[in-house]
Amino acid sequence: MGRALEGTVYFQRRTLAALCPILFTPTIIMTTPARSTACFATILLLQTLGLATLPANDDLLTPQDVAVMKYVLSSSISPDGQHIAYIQAVPRDLRQDSNGGSWTELHVADADGNSRPFVTGQVNISAVGWTPDGRSISFLAKRHDDKYTSLYLIPIDGGEARRLLSHNTSIQAYAFRPDGEKIAFLAKPPEDGESKKLREKGFDAEIYEENLVNTQVWITDASWSSEEQPVALALEGSASEIEWSPNGRQLAVALAPTPLVDDYYMYRRWSIVDASNGKVLTKIKNPGKIGPLRWSPDGSRIAFCSGEDIHDPSEGRLMIASTKTGEFSELMPDYLPNVVGIEWKDSQSILFLADDGCYTSYGVVGLQDGKPRFTTKASGPILTGLTVSDDKQTAAFSASLPTHPGEVYVARGKKLNRLTNSNPWLDQKRLAKQEVVRYQARDGETIEGVLIYPLNFQKDKRYPLILTVHGGPESQVPNGWVTRYAYPGQVATARGFAVFYPNYRGSTGRGVYFAKAHQSDYGGREFNDLIDGMDYLIDAGLVDKAKVGVTGGSYGGFASAWCATYHTKRFAASVMFVGISNQISKSGTTDIPDEMYLVHARKRLWEDWQFFLTRSPIYYVEQAETPILILHGKNDPRVHPSQSLELYRNLKILDKAPVRLVLYPGEGHGNRKAAGRLDYNLRCLRWMEYYLQGQGGDPPPTKIDYGLSAEAKK
Repeated sequence: MGRALEGTVYFQRRTLAALCPILFTPTIIMTTPARSTACFATILLLQTLGLATLPANDDLLTPQDVAVMKYVLSSSISPDGQHIAYIQAVPRDLRQDSNGGSWTELHVADADGNSRPFVTGQVNISAVGWTPDGRSISFLAKRHDDKYTSLYLIPIDGGEARRLLSHNTSIQAYAFRPDGEKIAFLAKPPEDGESKKLREKGFDAEIYEENLVNTQVWITDASWSSEEQPVALALEGSASEIEWSPNGRQLAVALAPTPLVDDYYMYRRWSIVDASNGKVLTKIKNPGKIGPLRWSPDGSRIAFCSGEDIHDPSEGRLMIASTKTGEFSELMPDYLPNVVGIEWKDSQSILFLADDGCYTSYGVVGLQDGKPRFTTKASGPILTGLTVSDDKQTAAFSASLPTHPGEVYVARGKKLNRLTNSNPWLDQKRLAKQEVVRYQARDGETIEGVLIYPLNFQKDKRYPLILTVHGGPESQVPNGWVTRYAYPGQVATARGFAVFYPNYRGSTGRGVYFAKAHQSDYGGREFNDLIDGMDYLIDAGLVDKAKVGVTGGSYGGFASAWCATYHTKRFAASVMFVGISNQISKSGTTDIPDEMYLVHARKRLWEDWQFFLTRSPIYYVEQAETPILILHGKNDPRVHPSQSLELYRNLKILDKAPVRLVLYPGEGHGNRKAAGRLDYNLRCLRWMEYYLQGQGGDPPPTKIDYGLSAEAKK
């Protein structure tokens, strides 16, 4: 469903935050059938509290462990390849911290893996890079007396971070000209004085999707002593990315018609712009979504990632375009994996990183033959965020394995080394076996997925299964670290569950055809893949068919609602997060109507009312028997919370299936704050334990033991 605003993409982009549990009370609506006796309710309460209590074993992974787990968000290698600056996400610990988002700190590792903190504590660092001379690390932050996000530099050889550039609105992104003398940056224009005065007086009525303010490209000196005022380039549209040409005379700018998220997803295109006056020299008129762009060493060409066409759900095709004519072609048309990172190795070859099924591949491709050659081919670790040294001999990534979340990795030739260990305590935890499985769907298509076995797995025993469905569906679950607040992963397997993440039709990493295979077929082949995967594990003797639960967020939430209604006989529990229940009302309440039309439904509501009606979980609500826990952020712009309210209200009226609705104030399309994340994790686990391992019946008590009395993890 586009990208979850998690940040992906995401989408996407994944921070944690904290909220004091004493102050935090999620809005809870629940059914209370009168059929329970007082005696049964008392026994049920004791059992439920037992299920909510964390295991006593210190070597088992718990929701509280996940809530404080650090991880590397992104990295940037120095021009000489000797240092890697990286951002480490440090969640606030609810056992000792007050409300707020995750801190994002700046650390630096050298080539030997020695890491030291540079800017840490109560900070939020983003957009880490290097000055062209490699002497300083650059980053964005709002610090000290900053009113808006500013650009800072800190010397690699030590010293304090100094603010190089501030603006009268927040700087969103920046790029140094290759000679280091100029900076291009993205920011919105300041609000005019009259509008500000009126807003401060209370005239703050919002005119929906009108009076939008575009993000502009600004140019200014990079000198500490410069008093030059930034100049905005007169470009049409809203800018989101910028890249200088090697000679510093042009900029590649990603422009969308408006700042609306739908325009960002579907209609952004690259333009080559004269940096001195903002004149558009060339427009790259590729037909689909766009991803990263890099200039060739001589500036005559650009390499960029793009959708194959307007209906391609992702921007995974590697394109080469002339900067003079804008003519472009696909470099590897027969290569199925999704290209997600690119850098020019020399004038005739490109380094690339690709999502390759359940793995990632890193290699190089020549412009003459278009044939990829690999350093790592479809293997772990799962690499993200390609960045290379000036001599192209060293590359750095953020990467994960089934045994740890994102860390800094460095590649030299075919040797890949891990440089950081953000959670040394994780080495003491017992983790279950994880592997990639492949099975045949009912129509013969091969489907892949990531399976985590129950901890202490025994071959002659059947286990309850939590089928975990990713969102998008234009994304995939790789065979890396797949445990987080909304992915039960190793926490659930430590409690005796098998957990399976199917990369059903519509997932990326297997070519455009596979990514499009779900289109115009809501709930059809794509979700049959889920059932077929479940049956594969049942037939293999691993899963108890009477004890299968399903969960997921966004499009995975749609799947969870579909399984609880249309496939209700197959599922003993469902946990639906920010999910769709009514495709008709969804089409008029989402902020991505064109993406839903172009890369999902392929038809408008008025073209086929019956399709949207019969592909809605709400249409099958009368037959629903599956106990369903529904959770939603109250400020979700992507899937309106009314989608959850509709399903809840009708299930409650029918009173055939246990149902509970939990709303999270201040949260959007996915929970950002630590309290909401921990609450979600615990409620999801308890619901699954209660209905797949416990006695079931009426919903468990609403109260949650957050387990915050334990000593804070250092």
